[in-house]
Amino acid sequence: MMERYFGEKTPKLGFGLMRLPKLEDGSIDVEQTKTMVDMFLKAGLTYFDTAYVYDNGESEKTAKVALVDRYPRDSFTLATKLNGAMGKPTVEQAKAQLYTSLERTGAGYFDYYLLHAVQENNYKTYEEYGLWDYVREAKEKGLIKHWGFSFHATPELLDQLLTEHPDAEFVQLQINYADWDNPDVQSRRCLEVARKHGKSVVVMEPVKGGMLANPVKEIQDVFLKADPEASFASWAIRFVASQDGILTVLSGMSNTEQMADNTSYMADFKPLSEEEMKVIEKVQEIYKNINTIPCTACHYCTEGCPMGIPIPDIFRVRNNQMLQSDDPKARERYERVTMDKGKASDCIQCGQCESVCPQHINIIERLIDCAENLE
Repeated sequence: MMERYFGEKTPKLGFGLMRLPKLEDGSIDVEQTKTMVDMFLKAGLTYFDTAYVYDNGESEKTAKVALVDRYPRDSFTLATKLNGAMGKPTVEQAKAQLYTSLERTGAGYFDYYLLHAVQENNYKTYEEYGLWDYVREAKEKGLIKHWGFSFHATPELLDQLLTEHPDAEFVQLQINYADWDNPDVQSRRCLEVARKHGKSVVVMEPVKGGMLANPVKEIQDVFLKADPEASFASWAIRFVASQDGILTVLSGMSNTEQMADNTSYMADFKPLSEEEMKVIEKVQEIYKNINTIPCTACHYCTEGCPMGIPIPDIFRVRNNQMLQSDDPKARERYERVTMDKGKASDCIQCGQCESVCPQHINIIERLIDCAENLE
């Protein structure tokens, strides 16, 4: 039976405004984003997700130009987030993010507001700054309709936080078939904890930063045999959307082609059948034997890197090298992504990157491996 959350039938696709299309100069392609927004709304989908820190604020500003200024406010729902840890803001600076986000987006209010990327190394800061009470007060003032938090840690900490803050209305979790039983992510157990507390769930990283949209050939063969017409991304998104208690599944779409594909099967969502779930199980077994770097290209690690190392770009090259049996062009791509930037071997092992990584990757160790295999 389908459940209903906040008046919305679930599950639906959410448009994550984290990986928007870019122009050659690195700025957001606003015109293509407008087209994507039009396609999304035309498909009957309404949930848009951004954050104070995405693209240094440009994501929220683009939400205004591409969405808020062009459509009636009651025709869509908008989510954004308050980050109380990145950049080590003061209490005042952290609380001011809500008003800055309102100004950037021109939204008037937020349908969903989240404490952002809560994890082991920062959850006490959210407590000390009084940010849980702050979002409650913002709801009372009518600035937000529903509040929750996005989470990157253990099911034990999630259980603790939901016990301490039972009025949190929803939680945003990283869930995908590759991380379902990954001991570093524990997608399945975190989802079970959220449902134990009766919380609906917004899913992030269903395609694992795009990695599951272009999986290793062995996995591609399994999917193509099961359904040669279905995109690889569709398997990933439909898997998480088929789980219990899902409010929406966020996809960080970067072009109109991805938007067209995702809306083609999510505008009229159908859960995976029992046979399709068995296909996913086969793929999960294959993934258990691949030691890829679980980077989702959030770029939190690069903002404070003193050596200017493009860590996610390097990890993408290394993953492709591992997944394609020592790809002969890997070194060429590595030289391209590190041109005029730091190389893996330039890492001074300061640990700044590891302290902010939502995936808890041993980045220093992985960069050493990248240097050995790509330089």
